[in-house]
Amino acid sequence: MRRNNRYRWALLLCLFLLPAVQFSHADDDTAPAADKAGAASADQAGGADSNLSKDVEDLKSDALKLNRDLLILEEELLFPANTQVAIFLSVDVGKFFRLDAVKVSIDNELVASHLYTDRQNDALIRGGIQRLYVGNVKSGEHEITAIFTGIGPDQREYKRGATTKVTKGEDPLMLEARVYDSTATMQPEFDFKEWEL
Repeated sequence: MRRNNRYRWALLLCLFLLPAVQFSHADDDTAPAADKAGAASADQAGGADSNLSKDVEDLKSDALKLNRDLLILEEELLFPANTQVAIFLSVDVGKFFRLDAVKVSIDNELVASHLYTDRQNDALIRGGIQRLYVGNVKSGEHEITAIFTGIGPDQREYKRGATTKVTKGEDPLMLEARVYDSTATMQPEFDFKEWEL
């Protein structure tokens, strides 16, 4: 009888322990699978992050292109080619003149003025060209005047002007206000030059 009880207990114990052992082995078998699934989901997340970064970069690029296109469109709308006038400044000087300020008028109306720092002067002397004015004028004849103030020969204050009359047609008008040394007169010279488009 005691022997039968032992067998029963052993059998019951086996019945209860067998599923537990199987579950523990199943957990061991699924652990690598879970690790693999976790690694796969991490790889997918990494891939999703790289895709997201690429999408963000593409959006930035598209936004920059759109902004450039909008600026071009805005300039075309504000300054149509048939009414556009642009005035640039170039300085080719050495000994005879150092620019302090310039004022530009179209038909006796002040349209632009600028004060110059030493760095800006140096940039102009090295070949830089500054856009002084872009605007609209009606077709027809116009008088453009530029007044230049600075330090001239013998370190004296110097104020000179240049005037030109232009006829505005259907095409944009591009003018260059020039300051340059004249070795013949030992003085700075000021004039306008129309750019051919």
